[in-house]
Amino acid sequence: MKKIIYLVRHCQATGQAPDCELTDKGLTQAQHLAGFFEDQDIDQIITSPYTRAVHSILPTAERKNLDIYVHEDLKERVLSTEKLDNWLEPLEQSFNDLHMKLPGGESSYEATQRFLPIFEAIKLGQVKTTIIVSHGNLLTLMLKHFDRRYGFQDWKNLSNPDVYKITLDNSSLIQRVWE
Repeated sequence: MKKIIYLVRHCQATGQAPDCELTDKGLTQAQHLAGFFEDQDIDQIITSPYTRAVHSILPTAERKNLDIYVHEDLKERVLSTEKLDNWLEPLEQSFNDLHMKLPGGESSYEATQRFLPIFEAIKLGQVKTTIIVSHGNLLTLMLKHFDRRYGFQDWKNLSNPDVYKITLDNSSLIQRVWE
């Protein structure tokens, strides 16, 4: 059975902390997301536990009359718990060296291992179409899992929100579908 996964990056938020709310613009973006998914058949929604992720997809869930399943393993990847003056450089390196790990952080490999069971459950389950809501770094690693060409530059080019459609069948097709 062909499966479709929509990977959604959360809408604009007031910050990076887990409990940061959406900005006014982010709340409007969440309504636009709901409009985007209006004509799509969606069977389930799985989201990061972070407030900005949940609130980004809440209008869609309400319009579709779907429950939101919160999954801890969709939270954003922590690059390091130490303050980094130039965090972009090590972030870029982490997309090339998947085992690179900074103090208190999580390697790209470890972050990938966190979300793989979610994808396996979707592939083996009966649900046809799933929305997964997460964060830029982790979402780019998800894309990289399906196509090794994805990396740092793709992360830099993500918008808030952003939506990618992955069609799982004999081969995995990735399309950016958000304009």
